[in-house]
Amino acid sequence: MTRRRRRLVLIGSALGVLAVAVALVLSALKDSIVFFNSPTDVVEKHVAPGSRIRLGGLVKPGSVVRGGNLAVRFEVTDGENTIPVAYQGLLPDLFREGQGVVTEGVVEPSGAFKADSVLAKHDENYMPKEVADALKRSGHWQEQYGQKVGAAPQGRTQ
Repeated sequence: MTRRRRRLVLIGSALGVLAVAVALVLSALKDSIVFFNSPTDVVEKHVAPGSRIRLGGLVKPGSVVRGGNLAVRFEVTDGENTIPVAYQGLLPDLFREGQGVVTEGVVEPSGAFKADSVLAKHDENYMPKEVADALKRSGHWQEQYGQKVGAAPQGRTQ
């Protein structure tokens, strides 16, 4: 085997190994690259108990129950499905019923969600793109969510 042929075989083998490695990494990360899962995603994917995920949606009105020692229970909904959430700790100032929320934690065997952190939307005009997309998919999107206070009507120029 000539020197040139040996070099081409080595380069071809290295490229093949690299392609296999990239394919394995991409297949492993396929379901992991998600900002959050909606309650419908959790139900449809049959997320295994003990799995660590982000759960996002709206805090269901009338579902917030505060207990002792900073314990709070509430439900996260996307309009189609609802998942009960248990959390112990301080909630963000903007946390309230009917508002967008993203929680991080684990799915319990009962199907409930044990959160170790709760994130609330940061102002009255902002909604994460993922929350908006989940609401649109479930048919609960309202056009007022997309409007910004003081914004010029679309299509008008000055």
